[in-house]
Amino acid sequence: MFEELKTHFGKLVSLTPEEFAYVSSHFTSRKFRKHQFVAQQGSPVSHDFFVVKGLLKSSFVNEQGKEHILQLAMEDWWISDYQAYFNQTDATLDITCVEDVEVLCLSLANREKLCSELHQIEHFFRKKSNAGYIALQRRILSLMSQSAAERYHELLQMYPSLAQRLPKTLLASYLGVSRETLSRLSA
Repeated sequence: MFEELKTHFGKLVSLTPEEFAYVSSHFTSRKFRKHQFVAQQGSPVSHDFFVVKGLLKSSFVNEQGKEHILQLAMEDWWISDYQAYFNQTDATLDITCVEDVEVLCLSLANREKLCSELHQIEHFFRKKSNAGYIALQRRILSLMSQSAAERYHELLQMYPSLAQRLPKTLLASYLGVSRETLSRLSA
């Protein structure tokens, strides 16, 4: 499980075997079943999750009962309710397993410790945060300015395996369209 994390860190920073052993000692591994909550609205969020295996979604349900998916995360991606994680408050989002999942969990205290002790780790998380902000901005702009068809085709182009793994109802929710509209787009 930690080999995937080592490869992931290696894409942005160089760590000696000793440094990686130290870094990995700050993570815990967890397994969750399909449909299980990793984080739930109203509960504390104590970890950031690196996905080793499986697929997760972060979402909220509005007052009318409609689910809005903010983020999806598959292998080699990170997911959490970052507002709750960084502010150490209760979750405003649900993070649910779309498939059986294996994750590596990093507490905020351990993240802060690693970042203060190892410049490479601070650099890694800064780069990951920046990439996350860019992806979020791109997603918001796409929801505001692109048609449903454009969003669907962009998702298929950028993440073809993700689109194949998602049930149609979740894919429709992520794209901000009805299931019927998605059926027309994918026909």
